[in-house]
Amino acid sequence: MADHVITDIAALEALYGQPGKASLIKVADHMTPLYAKWIMASRLCMVSTVGPEGTDGSPRGDDGPVVQMQDAKTLLMPDWRGNNRMDTLRNIVADGRISLMFIIPGSNNVMRVNGTAVVSVAPYVLARFDEKGRQPRSVVVITVAEVYSQCARALMRARVWSSGDESAGLPTVGELLAEQEAGFDGTAYDAEWPERAAKTMW
Repeated sequence: MADHVITDIAALEALYGQPGKASLIKVADHMTPLYAKWIMASRLCMVSTVGPEGTDGSPRGDDGPVVQMQDAKTLLMPDWRGNNRMDTLRNIVADGRISLMFIIPGSNNVMRVNGTAVVSVAPYVLARFDEKGRQPRSVVVITVAEVYSQCARALMRARVWSSGDESAGLPTVGELLAEQEAGFDGTAYDAEWPERAAKTMW
């Protein structure tokens, strides 16, 4: 297998050829009005970061826009309550590089943002996300370097929005945890999860 691995860019480009015009002109270095309209309609974003221990990918979701736009070069993403692993935040503190993929149900297009980020606890930034007196513990402040649309083919191939619910038979999180640690009560974990999630959503 090792003798069939591509190890230089020239060989890769020879294999795939040149990109089409549309894939080149779509890249902007700031949030244009139409890119902003699309992204501000998204409630779900996949976040990728990199740090000393490697890469990390994590979903971020909200019941409204998953980010706020401070200006054409700056996006704000609240960090609502989670499991306190802080993989994304640890990586940002160590290495500010970040990539985001914004998704909207029903659309096969995905909007991508690449840039850098910092973790802010400034009171005036936290206050922008006040939710009935509750605020996130921190906000990820993203400086946009690139924004562009992703080709729709991947979601089309996967029939993401047309295949219906395919989750039947999947292992539960409790079962996955019990697989990792002998004696862990996965059944109790699954039973208690809905109430626990409702109490700690924000």
